[in-house]
Amino acid sequence: MRVKLSFQIKLFLCLVAFSCLLLVLLGTFVFHIVDKQMHRDLGNRAKVQASEIALIPELSTRVAARDTVGIARLMDPLSQHSDASYIVIGDKHEIHLYHSSQPQSVNHPMVGGDNGEVLAGKTIISIRQGGIGVSLRSKAPILDAHHQVIGIVSVGYLTSYIDEITLKQLAQALFFGGLLLLALFGFSWLFSKNLKKQMFWLEPREIAMLVRQQKALMEAIYEGVIAIDDRLHILTINRAARELLGLTLPEQQLIGQNLTDVIATPDDFFTSDKRLGERHDEIALFNQRQVIVNRVPIELPAPALHGWVFSFRDKNDINTLSSQLSQVTRYADNLRIMRHEQLNWTATLAGMLQMQRYDEALKYIQAQSAGAQAVLDFVSQRFQSPALCGLLLGKFVSAKEKGVELHFDPACGVSQIPSALSENELMSIVGNLLDNAVEATLKVDAPHAPVELYLTQSKDQLIIEVADCGAGIDDKLRPLLFEQGVSSKAVSHSEHIGCEHGIGLYVVASYVRQAQGMIEISDNRPRGTVFSVFIPYLDEPSPLTPRNPQDDSLL
Repeated sequence: MRVKLSFQIKLFLCLVAFSCLLLVLLGTFVFHIVDKQMHRDLGNRAKVQASEIALIPELSTRVAARDTVGIARLMDPLSQHSDASYIVIGDKHEIHLYHSSQPQSVNHPMVGGDNGEVLAGKTIISIRQGGIGVSLRSKAPILDAHHQVIGIVSVGYLTSYIDEITLKQLAQALFFGGLLLLALFGFSWLFSKNLKKQMFWLEPREIAMLVRQQKALMEAIYEGVIAIDDRLHILTINRAARELLGLTLPEQQLIGQNLTDVIATPDDFFTSDKRLGERHDEIALFNQRQVIVNRVPIELPAPALHGWVFSFRDKNDINTLSSQLSQVTRYADNLRIMRHEQLNWTATLAGMLQMQRYDEALKYIQAQSAGAQAVLDFVSQRFQSPALCGLLLGKFVSAKEKGVELHFDPACGVSQIPSALSENELMSIVGNLLDNAVEATLKVDAPHAPVELYLTQSKDQLIIEVADCGAGIDDKLRPLLFEQGVSSKAVSHSEHIGCEHGIGLYVVASYVRQAQGMIEISDNRPRGTVFSVFIPYLDEPSPLTPRNPQDDSLL
């Protein structure tokens, strides 16, 4: 059965094996260096000793007389104080006259075959096999008074002795090397453990799988995703982001570039610390394209900022989905209201017919039809867009069901809108302002005063005014009213709220700011609030979608 080792154990064993191999190679190298140095030093030492012994005058006399006893008496004290393995004295015929370690070899021939140069008057260093083993030795000639060679001095160190000294020094080195190896073991274990911790205790194959999964996930996300570090350098960017921003470079070439060099923004969107905090659903302009951006800081593993992740989608896609959802919701609400009104109307009419009050029933039918037809005729004549007409009629019926009348100013009328504002955005602005006004009106005691709408166009701007008779807006809330998520419910004595928990007025402000318009908030008299929106016609105005007269019956 094959045992699978973890990455940490494998890394530790590899580091240990490498450390051991490195120590062995280092020990071999040190041994050769020390051995070579020992041979050089001891060879020079033997040469010095041999030369000095050969210069002793008494030795020259006794060698000439072949006085072996006198030579022994002279050399024994020297050999005892010398660290050499042996000291040998021979005559010019290469016969031993003295041997410090083998006295029995006296009068026997010298071995080694390296005496030729010495007898010629040279001092040499050689390694030869002698009578007691292989040795490193130096030989010097003994000269008489006439400078003639009469003998040989040989001082030698056995190679076994040299190896013993070398091994002692190597043992000391190995001891410190062993301590170093233990330190390397500890370091290897801590290093592998720390590395595994930084990899979140995952195996390399698991990390590789996560990377492949992350890449596949990033490419499958419809939203654009960009991750950057704390220096705004791109860490990753998916295909959707490149397509949305019109980037033709592949991901490998974009990674590492500064985000501000890749995405052009009209302000310091990426360089402002305040804006780089965690934000959601913020409208921005990336490479001349409006997008809705979410930002989340990267704070792993410690609570220190390491970068940010941006996810964004084309604002037009969000607008399309929002418009479709709003239309479906509006149609459902209108059907519910119409059904409720129709049931009441039918019940009333059925009661009159059962009581055989036919004239009163006819008058009731005419009264109900006249009121609805008047509103229908006014809206369909003043506004060209069937979608806008449907919105206004739906808001009229919805407000009426809640007990609030919606009055249209007689001067209302719009046939063209600013080019910077789409029809869906106009409907969103009007619908949110009307919902906000109705909610504010319902906060005060009945009877409820009507909500008034003034929607018209002048020569140079589109004007939208919505007035209610609610409780008004607290002065402390007004500077924050159009921020995302802010509603007056958090502020006492204020009854205005942004629709959908602080989203409605934020959306209104976003669309107006995008169209380079302005919003004014003023007090209504005797009470309530007036929201006034002014959007300029900067370019050629866009006509509203033409209304089909046959659709009037459907509004």
